[in-house]
Amino acid sequence: MLDKDIADLRAEIEAFKNNSEFCNDGSCSTDEEADLRDYPSYTEALYAKLVAPHVSGIYLSRWDIKDIADSAGDSMSIHPRKRMFELLMKFAVSQERMQLVLDALEEHMREKMDVYQELADTFPHSAPIFEAKIAKAEKTIKLFPQIMKEYF
Repeated sequence: MLDKDIADLRAEIEAFKNNSEFCNDGSCSTDEEADLRDYPSYTEALYAKLVAPHVSGIYLSRWDIKDIADSAGDSMSIHPRKRMFELLMKFAVSQERMQLVLDALEEHMREKMDVYQELADTFPHSAPIFEAKIAKAEKTIKLFPQIMKEYF
């Protein structure tokens, strides 16, 4: 009886993996390029692209946002994540400040990507998960010049 249950579970997992709605391979519609102008405000567009881990591949905690702000030259207290990101964007009112924020964000993302790569190397069976996150992070970093172009 137990072998049958395990076989059924394996079959369900394989069916789930093969389902087109399973988005681990980057083929889902949420991974498509979206015009940053489609959002009500540019800050919301950036929040959706940079802070959402399913899009950027990197989770940014409140402390991460605080560290990014500190690296860019802004002093920030802890608030909810969205509020902290809004405050960071208010700091980035000039091209120079926005570049400082994006540089600090890129440095932070690269540090996280290094951790992901180390985990993928240490635990090879989990490598596809971390490689997908690294690929999303690289894609997000490539978006930074477009952000500068559209924002200024």
